[in-house]
Amino acid sequence: MRRAIIMVQDLVMVLVAVALSLILSQSRLSFDAFSFGGLACWAVIVLAAHLLFRTCGLYSTVWRFASTPDFFNILKGCGSLTVVLYLASIAYRSFFQPVAGLNERQFIVFFLVSFTIISAPRLYYRFLRDGASWRILRRAAGDASIKQALFIGRLSEADIIVRFTRTSVPAEYAIAGIMATESDAPLGTQIQGVPVVALRPRLIEVLEEYLKGTENLDLLIFGNGADREIDDYAELVRVARHSGVAVVQFSGFSELGQGGRLVLDAVEMETIMRRSAVATDTARIGAFVGGKRVLVTGGAGSIGRILVKRALELGAEAVLVADNSEFGIFQLDQLIDDNHRDRLTSRIVDVTDRPHMMRLVSEFKPAIVFHAAALKHVPLLEENWEAAIETNVFGTLACAEVAAACGVPQFLLISSDKAVDPTSVLGATKRAAEQIVSSLHETHAARTGSHAVAANGHYAGVVRHPGAPGTKFIAVRFGNVFGSNGSVATIFQAQIEAGGPVTITDRRMTRYFMTVAEAVDLVIMSATDAEQRQGRDDYAIYMLDMGEPVPILEVAETMIRMAGKSPYTDIPIRFTGIRPGEKLHEALHGGNEEVVKLATAKIFGLRTDVVQWGRIEAALPALQAAIRDQDKAAALAILAGLYRAEEEVAGARERAVPKTAGRSVRPVPCACNWPLKPARTPRN
Repeated sequence: MRRAIIMVQDLVMVLVAVALSLILSQSRLSFDAFSFGGLACWAVIVLAAHLLFRTCGLYSTVWRFASTPDFFNILKGCGSLTVVLYLASIAYRSFFQPVAGLNERQFIVFFLVSFTIISAPRLYYRFLRDGASWRILRRAAGDASIKQALFIGRLSEADIIVRFTRTSVPAEYAIAGIMATESDAPLGTQIQGVPVVALRPRLIEVLEEYLKGTENLDLLIFGNGADREIDDYAELVRVARHSGVAVVQFSGFSELGQGGRLVLDAVEMETIMRRSAVATDTARIGAFVGGKRVLVTGGAGSIGRILVKRALELGAEAVLVADNSEFGIFQLDQLIDDNHRDRLTSRIVDVTDRPHMMRLVSEFKPAIVFHAAALKHVPLLEENWEAAIETNVFGTLACAEVAAACGVPQFLLISSDKAVDPTSVLGATKRAAEQIVSSLHETHAARTGSHAVAANGHYAGVVRHPGAPGTKFIAVRFGNVFGSNGSVATIFQAQIEAGGPVTITDRRMTRYFMTVAEAVDLVIMSATDAEQRQGRDDYAIYMLDMGEPVPILEVAETMIRMAGKSPYTDIPIRFTGIRPGEKLHEALHGGNEEVVKLATAKIFGLRTDVVQWGRIEAALPALQAAIRDQDKAAALAILAGLYRAEEEVAGARERAVPKTAGRSVRPVPCACNWPLKPARTPRN
């Protein structure tokens, strides 16, 4: 109906243009305009105009989005109509009868008048209905401290945000227009006086038009979850930032009512360069975590804090954070919503402090321990290898022993792709942590009872309470996450803000990447899956599907463009060379590990060779002695010996059971430089 009305209006405008062109050119026609011949002439003009306007695409767009291509279509339609009418008049005068008072001047005037009066309603409608432009033009009359913003998201969310921005004191933002992510939203309507100015899939086009037409737009606000709903999310961010408009994403309210504020998070690289994510089975992980008491070691770290936040959101009865960073715990407390804070307890503790951890776990009685506490900076740990071994190896051992001694049903280690064919201190220590967990997992699966305990209570195995069903130990292995402390994204962001240069070790380097939120949900899903598994299908190590590896150079170039700059021109990129312990390419599993696809999307089980607990138990005192003697070469040799022991198990298995062609192994090229070359300890 709307299109029919527009068509009728255009045809009326054409007739008006004919009349005006004759009046303005002071023509005196030799025939009566209202005679039979005159009316037939009007009908021919109307029919020709309608056919030409449809052919030129005047009715394929909406007035609200009238832009340069649409006005060109009007120009083309009016020009074509003028030419057709002029040729028709020549033919009529030549073959039928001459017409006095009709010449080229009338047709030139007709073209100008028809284009003007057909374009004017579209232009006026856009200006009049375009609340965002209207508000922006009136900004000078208002408070310049209030930021003018466009909102991109769902209409239900827009209604809440508009209401909140108007009632908050002091006012910080004014929503000037709403760009709806629903493709069937009522375009041109208003929500509390703020117009819906765009719909999918024309968000980018409309945003570009706004940014060209005004310099008074300050902010682009995405709705919660818009990064998952909008396919062109990254391009919208790029367009806005290139024009100097800040981009944020709405995540909640600091408090309700007057005095409250919108919680607007900066749009980071983890949302811009996101991989295609599979929707999380929230009901399943919610049923697993809901009502449980959860302990997160390293809960103030990058992965840990999101684990804590997610566990609270999923309805955990209580969450205990054990971390040695006072400032990290303070930051975590600021992140947690007020309605969850009463279920959160934080303790400043070193995970290697076994008595302290025993006291915490005994009192808290968790149902699951997420062990995320670790040191993870590759070059830094090459020099501080003692701290790496103490935290990553002995810290894991202490927490695992405490979990078993206190009868915690499940213990989950957050591992790393650096543990695959390790070439660094970090990789070697994470591999040793995986070996500890895998060996304890086998002990649990075999249900052989308790290990003996040495007189000093250290490194002699695991103690279990009599009659306890035992602790299930698993590890989850994955690669880099965007936004973690010390990740390339945070480093690049700081370098870009400083004006460069952005430093990359090698232009060929690639890494696996995943968003923190997706990684955390899949970690919890792994724990959910492991809870029900027994026998051969019970996996000690889970691997997350990280997709394809991403070139680090591509990450840097994309981040520079997202900041509205040009790589190499505005922000230089400098290559520094590979640092000690680094690889060009990481792998998620070794050649001797069998990858098993599970029913749960994005999660795989790993069948890997397990070092017997006796070998690990024998190596631990020697490793502690190497730390005491400051003998890095000896410590690395011990860790390498554990890895060789794993290879010996693999070799024995291969000799006993030949490989079959049907194994579900997915070979991945990896830089295998093990055993580690002993590095000399620097002299002071």
